[in-house]
Amino acid sequence: MQISPLRFLHKKLLPMAIALWLGLVGYFGGETVAVAAPTHPSVLGSLFSFSGKRPDNLGVHDGYLSDCPASPNCVSTQSQDGVHYIEPFTYSTSGEEAFAQIKQVVESMDNAKIVTADDHYLNAEFTSAIMGFVDDVEFYLDDEAGVIQVRSASRLGESDLGVNRDRIETIRSLLNP
Repeated sequence: MQISPLRFLHKKLLPMAIALWLGLVGYFGGETVAVAAPTHPSVLGSLFSFSGKRPDNLGVHDGYLSDCPASPNCVSTQSQDGVHYIEPFTYSTSGEEAFAQIKQVVESMDNAKIVTADDHYLNAEFTSAIMGFVDDVEFYLDDEAGVIQVRSASRLGESDLGVNRDRIETIRSLLNP
């Protein structure tokens, strides 16, 4: 059974916010503390930043992107198991044109930041608007296989509620409308 994001926020994050508020009240000895109310999700995301550390295993190693961890918060076209596997991107144009289109799509997406990009590899970070969670997304133009390999993984946590898989499928749909 999948929990909706709003229910997750209500059941998990509300108690954390209350505990944080109570901790601040205790720290300031009951003094009134003025806090500006964030009005935009990106501002709220900066209050709760769960970005984690950038992994040191990103990139292409002997023609392969890194394996997914055991946790289900990762998808990869090169995974050997059904939990993590996702279909590679195919293309009907040249690989270079298809890869350039992927870069354009990623650049146009909210909360995306391209970290590294060349003719055959792209690494982007996607930051969630509310809590500031960062996911690392990689694309690799695999000339030998004639496809574009993909890996998308959360830096923190156990489950991503399908966010990484949904993001990759959204990118795929934007390439093939």
